[in-house]
Amino acid sequence: MLDGFFLRALLAGIGVALVAGPLGCFIVWRRMAYFGDTMAHSALLGVALSFLLGTSLTAGVFVIAALVSVALLLLERRGTLSTDALLGILSHSTLAIGLVMLAFMSWVRVDLMGFLFGDILAVSNVDVLLVWAGGAVVLAGVVALWRPLLAATVSTEIAEAEGLRPERARIAFMLLMAAVIAIAMKVVGILLITALLVVPAATARRFAATPEAMAVLAALIGAVAAVAGLAGSLAWDTPSGPSIVVAALVLFLASLLPWPALLARDGASGQGRQP
Repeated sequence: MLDGFFLRALLAGIGVALVAGPLGCFIVWRRMAYFGDTMAHSALLGVALSFLLGTSLTAGVFVIAALVSVALLLLERRGTLSTDALLGILSHSTLAIGLVMLAFMSWVRVDLMGFLFGDILAVSNVDVLLVWAGGAVVLAGVVALWRPLLAATVSTEIAEAEGLRPERARIAFMLLMAAVIAIAMKVVGILLITALLVVPAATARRFAATPEAMAVLAALIGAVAAVAGLAGSLAWDTPSGPSIVVAALVLFLASLLPWPALLARDGASGQGRQP
């Protein structure tokens, strides 16, 4: 019989994985892993401001991640620095400011390791409800934006010619990313969120023949990694967040093996039809 805390951890981990998988596909297709890191690192500034203002941690992280996305868009339009340089500045400056702010708030007791690497075993019933409710909203947004996001991933010019407004879709995608980071922070932590977005999607890419299949498979692989990681954490007394990421890595390494069916498919039709 599963203990209540472990059952809540399973539900939270699976809920986050089901949402992170489809979004992670776009990160892989668009080569935006560094953007994911930037959004995740900004979460610590959101945590610090939430403690300072006495507001919800989830709301604070979402607002700061969204503001960082807007700042990136505005700075990109100025054209004075490359996107990589801007991401580096925003990523590390927000992380550093958050750490400095927390150091000054001596009246607040902060489990910094829990925020950095996750503390999924401490999630409450409210946290689980937030993960699944927020995840449902994010997935609904992904479904609604699937066509413009996919078209813009292939070619921005084609998306504009079809009247799909890729810039609006990009802004909406950034907001969805901010929401995922806000709800995933307690599961795998600020420093490992990007891994849960990217690794299952990269694993699914080898097996999926279409973008839709890759999104579904990435969600399932993430869920398997969450269950396996938590089981390993319980069995070997290892940190839960890193254990989930290690489980995802094992699945990724397994996908690199020379599976005969995949070799035959790749030889016949290339590497699949994802963007």
